[in-house]
Amino acid sequence: MSYPTDAQAREEIIRVGRLLYEEGLNTGTDGNISCRVGGGAHLWTTGSGSAKGFLTEDDLVKTDLEGNVLEGTAKPSSELKLHLCVYRHNVLAQAAVHAHSIAATALASAGVGLTEPLLPPVTLQLGKVYTAPYALTGTQAVADSILPYVRENNAVLLANHGAVTWGKDLWQAFTRMETLERCAQILIQTRMLGTPQYLSEAQEAELHAYGVQLGHFLR
Repeated sequence: MSYPTDAQAREEIIRVGRLLYEEGLNTGTDGNISCRVGGGAHLWTTGSGSAKGFLTEDDLVKTDLEGNVLEGTAKPSSELKLHLCVYRHNVLAQAAVHAHSIAATALASAGVGLTEPLLPPVTLQLGKVYTAPYALTGTQAVADSILPYVRENNAVLLANHGAVTWGKDLWQAFTRMETLERCAQILIQTRMLGTPQYLSEAQEAELHAYGVQLGHFLR
């Protein structure tokens, strides 16, 4: 498995932060971003209170997998705990994105997950997207709340809060957040139109098997 250099990781985090802002997936100081480096032993992440659409290198901080600061003057976000939980429990995860996008957060606030086989991209790329129980923002309880969903899937909703996605690199984690938001929008629209027409169990199994074959999920 290859990892970006420190410089590459910082550049990618800044670019992804800008895209999240431009696409309306985050506003203000919402969310956070991280990317593993150094053979996976370290990571770069956005600092506390940073505006993701206007990041500079001064807004980034390097830590180990315990959250100890190794480089940078920014204070790590209290929600870094979410990212560390993902990295500890899913060996395929090398980057993570946390956002407060509108449709995904609406589903999370309604206690509605993307767990039924309505849209192929969910089954193929994200897995079942559950809503983790509510926990106080920035606490270890938030990280603990997503633990049951981290190993088998690539996204989770946070009750009354937002969403987290992860992937083999930062671009995959980012595009999964885009996919999650679009699929959340479609689910909401579909329910407004009537009864969703779900895929069959066989179709769902076929899609998931293909996702495993493509390396999206642990075998």
